[in-house]
Amino acid sequence: MSVEESPLPGVEPIRKIIVAIDGPAGAGKSTIARHLAQHFGLLNLETGAMYRAFALKALRASVPLDDAAALEALAAETTVRLEPGDENNRVLLDEEDVTGLIRNPMVTSAASRVSVFPSIRSWMVRLQQQLGAGGGVVMEGRDIGTVVFPQAEVKIFLDAAPEVRGMRRYDQMGPKPATQPEDVIRELRTRDERDRNRADSPLKPAEDAVLLDSTDMTLEQAVQAAEAIVTAKLA
Repeated sequence: MSVEESPLPGVEPIRKIIVAIDGPAGAGKSTIARHLAQHFGLLNLETGAMYRAFALKALRASVPLDDAAALEALAAETTVRLEPGDENNRVLLDEEDVTGLIRNPMVTSAASRVSVFPSIRSWMVRLQQQLGAGGGVVMEGRDIGTVVFPQAEVKIFLDAAPEVRGMRRYDQMGPKPATQPEDVIRELRTRDERDRNRADSPLKPAEDAVLLDSTDMTLEQAVQAAEAIVTAKLA
C-alpha cells in the first residue's frame, strides 16, 4: 500500500496521521513502531535515538551530564537528524552517521540523564515536531502523545512490569553478557524513576491514550494488539 492510499473507506489519507507511542524503557516501543510503520505505510521516527546521539556528543566532549548550562551550550552547536531507512533510521550527529554508536549501555544511561533538563527537552521537541510536521509517521518516545504531538490521531502507552522489561533487555544482549539480569532490572527501575518524576514532561499516559500492558504477552501478541488499536482508531 502506498502512503497516498487510505486503508479504510472515508478515512483521510494514511500519510497524514500521526501515531504516538510512549512508554518506559524496554517496553518494546521500537519493535512495535517498526511494525506499525511497515503495516500502515508510515515513516518510523525513533525519537529516543535523538537523545542518545546528543548524549554521545556530551560524553565525547566530557561535558558533565548534570550541568544544564553546559549541555544547553553544547546543544546550541549540535545538529541531530533522522533519515528513514528500510528497517531502522539512520542517526546523523553533526552529519556523522552514529547509528551504530548509540546503543551501548553507557550512551543509553547518559541519554536518560541529559533528557531531564527542560532546555534540552524543549530543543528536542522542536526538532521532533519538525520531523513529523507533515504527518504520516509513527513516533515513539516518552512524551510524544503528551507534549510533542498532543494532536496525534492515535496514542498508545506501552508498558510492562520492570522485571519483564529487564529480562527482555537482558535477552537482547546476546550470549553470556557480563551484566546480570538483576543489574539490568535495577537500571530500568532507576530510569523509570527519573523519567516519571522529572519536572519537565514526565513520563505518563496522555489522557486519550490507549494503555497496552504487555507484561503477560508475547512480542507477537503485543504487536497484534497495537495493530488492532490503530485499525480501530482509524475506523
